[in-house]
Order: sequence, then C-alpha cells, then structure tokens
Amino acid sequence: MAETTIVWFRHDLRLDDNPSLARAASLGRVIPLFIWAPEEEDPWSPGAASRWWLHGSLLQFQKQLAKLGAPLVIRRGPSLDTLRSVAKATHATRIHWNRRHEPAVVERDTKIKATLTSDGIVTESFGGGLLYEPATLATKEGKPYQVFTPFWRACLSKDEPALPLSAPRSLDSIPDALSTLSVESLRLLPSIDWAEQMRTQWTPGEAGAQARWNAFLTLPINDYGLERDRPDHRGTSSLSPHLHFGEISPRRLWHSIRDMLGGISARCITGGAEVFLREIGWREFASHLLYHFPHTSDAPLRCSYENFPWRVDPVGLRAWQRGQTGFPIVDAGMRQLWQTGWMHNRVRMIVASFLVKDLLISWNDGARWFWDTLVDADLASNTLGWQWAGGCGADAAPYFRVFNPTSQGNRFDPDGTYVRRFIPELHKLPTSSIHAPQQADAATLFAAEVRLGDNYPEPYVDHAEARLRALSALKTVSQKSPPPSTRMKKPSRRSPL
Repeated sequence: MAETTIVWFRHDLRLDDNPSLARAASLGRVIPLFIWAPEEEDPWSPGAASRWWLHGSLLQFQKQLAKLGAPLVIRRGPSLDTLRSVAKATHATRIHWNRRHEPAVVERDTKIKATLTSDGIVTESFGGGLLYEPATLATKEGKPYQVFTPFWRACLSKDEPALPLSAPRSLDSIPDALSTLSVESLRLLPSIDWAEQMRTQWTPGEAGAQARWNAFLTLPINDYGLERDRPDHRGTSSLSPHLHFGEISPRRLWHSIRDMLGGISARCITGGAEVFLREIGWREFASHLLYHFPHTSDAPLRCSYENFPWRVDPVGLRAWQRGQTGFPIVDAGMRQLWQTGWMHNRVRMIVASFLVKDLLISWNDGARWFWDTLVDADLASNTLGWQWAGGCGADAAPYFRVFNPTSQGNRFDPDGTYVRRFIPELHKLPTSSIHAPQQADAATLFAAEVRLGDNYPEPYVDHAEARLRALSALKTVSQKSPPPSTRMKKPSRRSPL
C-alpha cells in the first residue's frame, strides 16, 4: 500500500539530489511542507538579507513543485504543532526531513522527532546538506577535529560521497487537501526596498544555482587557486548562498568536478580543482565544529579569549559597517556587502582583521553584522571565519598576524579595479595611490581632482599604531587552550537526527 509522507523542507529547496524527497517519492504520496518559525532558531533567526533570499527561493521552489503535481504547503509555526496538524489532515504516516546542524535547530529537531515517534509517526532524517555528517568523523582518540588539515585528510580517506540522486519527474500528492499561505504573507521582504542591486546580481532558486555553477565550469579550473584571491576578477563560484539554502548540493559539485576530470578519485586531483574541493571541505569543517562545539556561535572556542580586552567603540563600528574607515580595500568590501549582500572571501578576511585587530572590536559584533547583511549567512561558516580572524577559534590565524589593508589591497587588487567599483569617490585616483590615498602627495591629489576630506574620509586609525596596540592586547591572552573535552557541550543525543 502506498504511504503518505510529509517532506519538511528547510535549507534544502531543491529537487535534485534531495534524499528526503527521493525516499518519500519512492514510497507513495508526497506532501511538501515549509514552516516559517524563525523564533525557533533564536538567537540566530534569519537576518534581513537571508529573508530576502528565502522569499525568492520559496517562490521558485513553489513553481517547481507545482509543475510536478505536488503544491508546496506553507504554514507558520510552531513546527511541532504544524507537523502534527498536517499529518492528521492528510493521514500521513511518515515525516521526512534533511538534517541541519545549528545548535538551536538540532535541539528542536531532536524533541520533535521524539514526540512524533511517540505519536506513532515514522520519522526519518537524511544527510542532504553535507558530504559527511559531523558525527561520522573523529580523531583516533574519538574526539572532534580542531585543525583543518587532519580533518580534510580524514574526509579524503573515506569512500567517495554517494552519487547525487536525480530529481523526480513527477510526484503523487493530495493537491486539494490542504490550505496554504502565500510566500508574500510571510512578510520576508523589508518594508523599505533596499535590494535593487541584489536583484540584479542574484537569482535565488535551484535554476539560478545551476546557471551559476555552469558559468563557473566555463572558467579554467586550473586557475582557481590564484583567481579565487582576486576580488577584481571573476574567479570564484559565488555559490555560497545557493549552498546555504540547499538549492544545489555539495555532492553535485563534488561529482561534477570529478566527472570533468575523467572520474578520478578526489585523492588524486591536483591543481585548481583540488583547491576548489578543499573549499568545500572548509564548509564541512565549519559544520563539524559547530556541531561538536555548539557554544562557539557566541563564545570563543579557546577559553583563554573569554576575557580579551575588546574595546567598545560605536563610532568605529559604524564607520566599519558603512565603509567609511578611510582604508579603500576595507571600505570597498563593506560597501559591496551593503549593496549586494555578498563579499569576496579574501576581502572578508581583510575587513575582519581590520575590525578585530585595527579597531579591537569584538568578533561577535562583526559576526552579527555579517549575519544580518549576507545573503549566504551560514552560522557554521560565519562562526568559523570570525573566530579565525579573532584568533580565538579552531585553526585560527596566529595572534601576530595582522593584515595590512594597504599591502593587501596592492597585492590582490593591484589596478584598483575592485576599489573603484564600490568607491566612486576614488575613481579618478591613479593606481599608484588607490589603496592608500591618504599617503598621496598634494600634486597627485590635485591632478586627480580629489581632495581628502571632501568626499572620502581620513583613515580612522593609524594602522602601524593599531597593529602595536593589537599585539599588546593579544600578548595578555594565553595561547594554550584546554582540551576539547573540557569545553565541548555534550548533546542530549543527536545521532537520531
């Protein structure tokens, strides 16, 4: 007898390689369900840019499912009450979902699974968002990894990820059994429309993800290792928001690269392709850390940093947020973020270093700003990146590593193309002074018709002095961290998810 299965969609808004959907379709009728319950993810409910993306992604996914004969049912939470209600209305005997690994979501899903099981409903969860589930990787001592290189070796030592599943061509459903909310009724979009440039740059949804991936595959993959560090070039895949919302799967990317290279084992891949796969590995590493150390979304992994002497500087924080620090590569990055909802990864490292070391403002403040303004705001990746910059996390940057924004700009944006794109006040400056206009002589400034202070701000800090101040503060912190077992929060039991 065919069964009726509710598929609870979350960060997996795709048909291709969707394990929970594929399993449900093989059993009988499918009820696709999306529940909007942001309060259940506090204190990290989706930010403004994420909500904008989700709005577009849901609209596209709704159209895809309708074509297959299984309309998407949209409801507001609470999630448990909604799942029970929909199961009762449709006589569903099963509920499927793909796992997420954020601490609040893990705790919620564990409780929901236990309750639904006690109700007599069969619940199954699947690994649809990662290559390897965090609970399946451990050191020889049975502990979680805290350094990327041995973690990545462990990943490569395992069997290749399973081949991606094909999208269903049709779905058997109960189209008239349930009422549904509209995407617009969720009010995900801002009351003031600030997303014009985001609309021109991004196409949320599975089709947009596939188009961006296909465009990336036309680039010379062997150049990726160098081009990914150049914000002035089109050298990255820009797939991070699509991956976060599950519009394309990492298994699809992994096997596409392997197929392009003749199907060789990932362990044998070299050059730019190997660098790209390693970037997927960093995403896996971020989820591994957040799963095993859930407190790190708000607190440092290295306990010795808990009393770090951060400064409270609302004026400096505001200047950084708005791209008004007087350091062109920093300001260009922050303006790119504000305008497009995204920032090049090399520039993310530069602006993060500037905030936590030049300004000595806490990484928590940076993480919160990124969370609200990034379309790819992923809690695991955001946490890993900011703790790396602050020197307080796993595989963190050495305490003495303080990025010089001028030399970083000259190295990775040598012609000033990236800076000029986002800081029009500097577009007339010659390349020789684009990354440090405050150091240009008066004749150069006059010839370029630019006077400091008229349009572009003076540097907020002296970098040389700020570097010494940061090093002095960092010397007060012991670099020795206690063993992971003393800091790792023991989950009530996550493996059933």
